[in-house]
Amino acid sequence: MRFELYTEERDERPVYITGNFNNWNPKDSNYQLTASSSENYFIEIDDSLLPSTIEYKFTKGGWENVELDQYGNITPNRKAEKTSGKTSDIVEKWRLNWGPFKKEFFPIVEIISEEFYIPQLDRYRKVWALLPYDYYTSEKKYPVLYLQDAQNLFNEGSDYGNWEIDKKLSLLAEYGRGDLIIIAIEHGSKDRIKEYIFDNDHIANGSEGKKYIRFITDTLKPYIDTHFRTKKDRENTGIGGSSLGALISIYSGFLYPEVYSKLLIFSPSLWIEPNNNFPMMSFRNPFKMKIYLYGGEQEGSKMVKRIHLFEEYLKRWEKKNLFDFEFRTSINPEGTHSEFYWSQEFPRAIEWLFYNNSENPVEVKPTQTSIKK
Repeated sequence: MRFELYTEERDERPVYITGNFNNWNPKDSNYQLTASSSENYFIEIDDSLLPSTIEYKFTKGGWENVELDQYGNITPNRKAEKTSGKTSDIVEKWRLNWGPFKKEFFPIVEIISEEFYIPQLDRYRKVWALLPYDYYTSEKKYPVLYLQDAQNLFNEGSDYGNWEIDKKLSLLAEYGRGDLIIIAIEHGSKDRIKEYIFDNDHIANGSEGKKYIRFITDTLKPYIDTHFRTKKDRENTGIGGSSLGALISIYSGFLYPEVYSKLLIFSPSLWIEPNNNFPMMSFRNPFKMKIYLYGGEQEGSKMVKRIHLFEEYLKRWEKKNLFDFEFRTSINPEGTHSEFYWSQEFPRAIEWLFYNNSENPVEVKPTQTSIKK
């Protein structure tokens, strides 16, 4: 069958077709279209590879770069019968790193405190809440995700850029996945390394990770649950971060599985725990935990190897009945240790962690994954 495409936006990026014939892989080299001009593309697909009724979309190599209509809206899946032999389609716009983003879906950003007191460390920290865009016009209760390194999550002017989670939350809301509160905790600047390392004085003299975890779990979470409409149970509570922020989130989940059931782990600093000697609680009935692991192949020769080794340890711990894990690992061949790539991955992680069991899942899927269970 022949698929022909005319695109109204000139764009140098290659075009791919994806659908119910390739497991909706948005960057499958076997399904890259050939350019016959700067606006016209085509691909011939063997009929034996196609179902009778074909559902498909065009992408520029990822769900963050999928086709849109002329108004920037998400398009429904295209459909064709294999017996037709040929299709001719038009794409009017393309997403670019998940954009454009619609202002009406942006979260409500509130500063909880410029100086939230941390009794465990006897210091103060700035904390934000990102609330669903319709928080004050609804009576719903929401799951909560606690994220580290707030300076690099959504604020302009960060030294390293930011994840743009406010924009990404607007995208998720547009897909009907906006029912989530994010609590963003500013890192401690000069104290960041000490606070994000659990108990390793060889790396950080006077490491304070134990106290920091207790702050989030024993002090901050009760405050959030009192002042916002949250779903307080573990099934609706997650924690996460990147680099050292990811490392301290692993500790948090393993030590307090009765509090956290979802871990968002981006480019974790596993070099600090090369043997994965994480302290953890052992329960007669192991807690089920979802873990989203992400790493980039350009982050250094050992990043991906350590992530895969960590996967193996997850399986070992499960066999010992310490936990009941469900995890997804996403490896980006182009990814570096940077906010830009964590920003790209954020919607995929939120989708899988909080909405994976939805009857109508959103199409924000990783390009390369291994899934346990």
